[in-house]
Amino acid sequence: MAESGKMQSNGTSSCCKAGPGYASPREAMDGPREALLYVTCVYTGTETQKPDYLATVDVDPTSPTYSKVIHRLPVPYLGDELHHTGWNSCSSCHGDSSADRRFLIVPGLISGRIYVVDTKTNPKAPSLHKVVESEEIVEKTGLAYPHTSHCLASGHILVSCLGDRNGNAKGNGFLLLDSEFNVKGRWEKEGHSPGFGYDFWYQPRHKTMISSSWGAPAAFSKGFNLQDVSDGLYGRHLYVYSWPGGELKQTLDLGNTGMLPLEIRFLHDPSKDTGFVGAALTSNMVRFFKNPDDSWSHEVAISVKALKVQNWILPEMPGLITDFLISLDDRFLYFVNWLHGDVRQYNIEDPKNPKLTGQVWVGGQIQKGSSVLAEGEDGKTFQFDVPQIQGHKLRGGPQMIQMSLDGKRLYVTNSLFSTWDRQFYPELMEKGSHMLQLDVDTEKGGLAINPNFFVDFGAEPDGPSLAHEMRYPGGDCTSDIWV
Repeated sequence: MAESGKMQSNGTSSCCKAGPGYASPREAMDGPREALLYVTCVYTGTETQKPDYLATVDVDPTSPTYSKVIHRLPVPYLGDELHHTGWNSCSSCHGDSSADRRFLIVPGLISGRIYVVDTKTNPKAPSLHKVVESEEIVEKTGLAYPHTSHCLASGHILVSCLGDRNGNAKGNGFLLLDSEFNVKGRWEKEGHSPGFGYDFWYQPRHKTMISSSWGAPAAFSKGFNLQDVSDGLYGRHLYVYSWPGGELKQTLDLGNTGMLPLEIRFLHDPSKDTGFVGAALTSNMVRFFKNPDDSWSHEVAISVKALKVQNWILPEMPGLITDFLISLDDRFLYFVNWLHGDVRQYNIEDPKNPKLTGQVWVGGQIQKGSSVLAEGEDGKTFQFDVPQIQGHKLRGGPQMIQMSLDGKRLYVTNSLFSTWDRQFYPELMEKGSHMLQLDVDTEKGGLAINPNFFVDFGAEPDGPSLAHEMRYPGGDCTSDIWV
């Protein structure tokens, strides 16, 4: 299928037999309710000397194993740090009847390997299909530390890599795999690599891909050190590329309000030229948009104020926005504050003026019972109420989120990255992480904890594990891109 896609004016495919995914975001919202979730689970960095694994979680409320892990697929090696995943095919291939959403791409962020997992033969019990070895990737491209993967309408797979094999940011770029998961080379043109790597999203109708920037693997893999920010080892830029050409057209400096821009999303409507990126350290949601002359600009859309605190490593604590997503109808934006402990919902029907419509506390450094106290402008100290779920005290802070296609359920895990977990929430290393489900009011706005859902990754057979990213077998709002 060509990058432009063969689309009728109503947004449906002109092909008589559809490929994977959905013809439009609206059609996706009417898709079947999720029954399974695939979750990357990590032992890397913990005391357990076991391989990381992909967990299958039952999220069907009519099932006798609801909110339970029903299968675990361990990878063959130790020390991978499974992190983010993507599909071999998604809605960008909807017009191609030969395409099939069968394989989940699972990079090992630390090892540099890329695992290809067959989820279609037995969706409840995925199996390992292929391993793309780190040595081959380094030999052919020089790339290491693979992070985000997206399928392309061409059938190829694009993977952002955060550095070279020595952890230097200057070696980062974009890995291109073919449909058989062979290494083709780099995607970006020679000399057009970004300064730092992390996440990316493409919007073909605007012939643009934009990537974000975390930091040098040699820095972040050891834990967070504020001095590394001062030393220039972390990013604050967005990189605007021609699509699908791979030419770096523009670099947007987000400045001191955009430190550590992580997850990046365009609006799902493929005609829109607007998106958001979450700047973790400065805790701002930054909106980016296209100008009349086809250049791109940015502005801070939402700011989370740092809290003055006592008994912490710094006198002020940022929220630390580590993940966000946009509902498929582009009405709501959701993000987490990993340190403060809240999940937020904003109405973005006017993307220039987001309105807070929901907020719930599900962990964090400042929950009642913690030694850390927040201090108000009046000098009085306070902490946040965080409820127990099924008798479980909520550990860590909200980190990764995933939304049901209809926008009514938001799933939340609480592990960020093993060395950062150990640094900020050492309890996770001993007791493991967990998964929650929030019920979403899609009419008036609002979030509420579902008391009937709790997945305790502290009770895993091989010991407590760290649960990170989530995917549905049928695709979701953070992996599907429409052309």
